[in-house]
Amino acid sequence: MSALPSRLTRAISLVGATIAIVALAACSSSPSGSTSSSSSQGLQTLTAGKLTIATGQPAYSPWVIDNKPENGQGFESAVAYAVAEKLGFAKKDVVWTRTTFDSAIAPGPKDFDLNIQQFSISDERKKAVDFSSPYYTTTQAIVTTKGSPAASVTTLDGLKKVKIGVATATTTYTLLKKEVGGNNIAVFNSNDDAVLALKTGQIDAVATDLPTAFYLADAQVDNGVVGGQFADNSGGDKFGIVLAKGSPLTAKVASAVDALRTSGELDTITKKWLSTTVNVPVFK
Repeated sequence: MSALPSRLTRAISLVGATIAIVALAACSSSPSGSTSSSSSQGLQTLTAGKLTIATGQPAYSPWVIDNKPENGQGFESAVAYAVAEKLGFAKKDVVWTRTTFDSAIAPGPKDFDLNIQQFSISDERKKAVDFSSPYYTTTQAIVTTKGSPAASVTTLDGLKKVKIGVATATTTYTLLKKEVGGNNIAVFNSNDDAVLALKTGQIDAVATDLPTAFYLADAQVDNGVVGGQFADNSGGDKFGIVLAKGSPLTAKVASAVDALRTSGELDTITKKWLSTTVNVPVFK
């Protein structure tokens, strides 16, 4: 009879030791300051413990500064790192790669976990790839030249005093009529026609969406500048992060973008890189 208490005592001791070991292991696996790496564990990525993010080649300012997304400078680079952090990846665990725009949204396997390069979300594209929640809705903007009367305009009333060209049947045209109106709006068949009119002095500025405005000012208009942008983004294209169709990360990336929007961090990034840094104020 004396053997039973002895066995019971040893069993209780063994259970207690096991609990202590498990508790110690749990504590040691989450040291102070390592929450990012531990929270990313279990996510199914191309490379375990790493998040592979793609962008274009080259990647242009203000989306990526100096064609170096790894520096965290530029709107989309900053958004990518903010999303990575929400997913639990430290900056050192983000791996950058490059793709063309078309290959990223084509059907088939992908060599990236996420791809960010101004992809407008559309039902047609959703047939081939997944999208996150929108991280940006395009605004409309004014492209002009240095020294033009339009270059110093900062208000909606000021825009009524300069001649603005715009492509017909566009969201920009609808917004321009609403915000500016008047006889100072010249309607063209395309942005190319409007740019030609700007170059030949027929108009003072061209209205288009902000991403196109950056391109026109940098690549098509001599001494081009983006004079300002409109606060109203209704009807604008919504940009989303692209993932492979059926990616296990889609819901988590969408939640990360939503969290950044709710916290105000996304708005802060937007103002920094698409307004303040590039000196594109919002018309009042």
